[in-house]
Amino acid sequence: MSSGPTLQPDKAADSLDADIAAFLAHLRDIRGHSPHTVQAYRRDLTQLRALHNGPWDALKAADMRRIAGQLARQGRHPRSIQRFLSAVRGFFAYQVEQRRMPANPAAGMRGPRAGRALPRDLDVDQTQQALAPPEGLDPTLAARDHAMLELLYSSGLRLSELTGLDLIDLDLDAGLVRVLGKGRRERSVPVGRVARDALRAWLKRRGKWAAADERAVFVSRRGQRIGNRAVQRRVAEAGRRAGLDVHLHPHRLRHAFASHLLESSGDLRAIQELLGHANLETTQIYTHLDYQHLAQVYDAAHPRARRSRPADTD
Repeated sequence: MSSGPTLQPDKAADSLDADIAAFLAHLRDIRGHSPHTVQAYRRDLTQLRALHNGPWDALKAADMRRIAGQLARQGRHPRSIQRFLSAVRGFFAYQVEQRRMPANPAAGMRGPRAGRALPRDLDVDQTQQALAPPEGLDPTLAARDHAMLELLYSSGLRLSELTGLDLIDLDLDAGLVRVLGKGRRERSVPVGRVARDALRAWLKRRGKWAAADERAVFVSRRGQRIGNRAVQRRVAEAGRRAGLDVHLHPHRLRHAFASHLLESSGDLRAIQELLGHANLETTQIYTHLDYQHLAQVYDAAHPRARRSRPADTD
């Protein structure tokens, strides 16, 4: 990188430090950022200062790419590099605004992609503990909760997909449920035998709570469509009742659905369709497995879909 010969070393250092101090004061006094945020900017800009001793206007986009690469080689986490680049972009934008730089060399730069945080796995035994029919509850409440839990795990539904289900979306004879996912993409998902049985048990009792014209599959005691937070509370309660050492929530059951199906043997592209992912890369990250070509998909693999072939007539 250019060393910027227009200033003596001490004066150059003073100038760089003064630019950073002015920017931090701007964040604090004009833009009203919190002391915590200003301190985070200070750390990242101090790092930039250590990596570049010349004038700011000597920095080019190629220099910034090298700096980002150097941080990656030093083992900085992708999210840390992303935060560093965000701070640097803001700083350079301020320098351009103050006419101290002709252009922002970090404009448009994005850091390396960070892997998604995954929920801690539930093994099959833990999942079956959580899905055990609850005892000691009001029979209607128990039937509803059991059906919700079984469907979340059996079909890998998102929370919003579960609460958005209408009666017309269920085809239990065919073993399918129609859901409206992200981007209003519609898909049909298989429903395992155990979940179908739990749904039938709930539908027999649903009329005790639901009004005659209510379309929702799952309703509250007040007879209205159940809300997301109510489902989260009921799922968490099931986890506590089962004695799990992790917090149980709908997304963890969705993750268990995908993981167990793939581990038992499944087709990654089929899992993509079942989960409603727009692209296969999302499915790979979500299930934390590489591309795999496994044998069979739902009936043969999913613990809740296995059946005794001769006896099952559903």
